[in-house]
Amino acid sequence: MAQTTKKKTSSVTSMRRNDILKACFALSLLLHAGLLMAVSRAFPIKWITTPLRTYRVELIRPPVEKIEKDSADDLVRENQPEKSAQPTEDTISLDTTDVRYMPYARVVKEALMAEWTYPAKAKENLIEGQLLALFTLARDGSLKALDLVESSGFSVLDQEALRAIRAAAPFPPFPDSITVSRLHIRAKFDYQLAAGPTTLSRP
Repeated sequence: MAQTTKKKTSSVTSMRRNDILKACFALSLLLHAGLLMAVSRAFPIKWITTPLRTYRVELIRPPVEKIEKDSADDLVRENQPEKSAQPTEDTISLDTTDVRYMPYARVVKEALMAEWTYPAKAKENLIEGQLLALFTLARDGSLKALDLVESSGFSVLDQEALRAIRAAAPFPPFPDSITVSRLHIRAKFDYQLAAGPTTLSRP
C-alpha cells in the first residue's frame, strides 16, 4: 500500500510539473507577443509598398559591312592630299614677264648659257636652226622631265641643246615667290651663224 501511495504521489507531482511548464510557456508566449506589439506601436516600421521598376536597355550594333565601309572611307580621306587653292604646277618660258617667275627664269637661262655651245660640226657645215625644248623642274631644282617639242631638223643641234639642259641641272631651288610643286619651262634654242652668237629666246 505504501508503495502504491508513493507512485500515485509521484505521478501527481509529475503532472503538476508538466502543467506548470505548459502554463509558463504559454505565459512566455503571451508576454513576448505583447512586448512585440508594444514595440511595433512605439516604433512603427514602414515597409516598402512601391513596386520595383524594371528598365530594359537594348544595345544595337551597326552591321559589320557598314563599319568596314566607313572605316575604308575614312582611310581613303586620310591618305588623300588636301586640295589646295594654289595650282601644283605651271608652265613658263625663259623670257616670261610674270613677276613671280622672272628672277628664277633669269637664273635658269644663265645656267643654260654657261653650258650651251655651238657644235663644231654644225659650224663647219654652216648648219643653222631653231628648236624648242620643254623641261620640268621640282621645287628643289632637280630635273624631272625633258622633251624635244620642235626639232631644228638637225640631230647635231637638237642633241647639243638637250645635253646643255642636262648639264646645267640641278638648278637652284624655287624661291618663296614660286608656290607650285613643279615648273615646266619652255626654252627656244636659236642657232645662227650670220646674225652673231647663238641665243636663247622666247618660243
